[in-house]
Amino acid sequence: MDHRMITTTNSIAGHHVVRHLGVVRGITVRSRGLAGQLAATLRTVVGGKIHEYVSLCEESREEAFNLMVQHAEELGANAIVGVRYDATELAENMTEVLAYGTAVLVEPE
Repeated sequence: MDHRMITTTNSIAGHHVVRHLGVVRGITVRSRGLAGQLAATLRTVVGGKIHEYVSLCEESREEAFNLMVQHAEELGANAIVGVRYDATELAENMTEVLAYGTAVLVEPE
């Protein structure tokens, strides 16, 4: 799927929705390994950006996003509208990341 056809808005400029295919989602649960947790803990002492967690968040969002796109493609969609992310802490150092939206078929206007 062309990533230009994935948006947080409810429409795509220059296209109209032909058919709604339903809600699609991608979900992952990730945690930082012990070495990363220790490095992040040390960084909290001095303050500033905690690179270990930034990279974990980016990887988690990317994985959830790609799973959402795969789900939409399995339904035959060529676009996803209304994309959102959500995250929930399941346990200490374990987080669920969810990407979701509406799979649609669109055509140029």
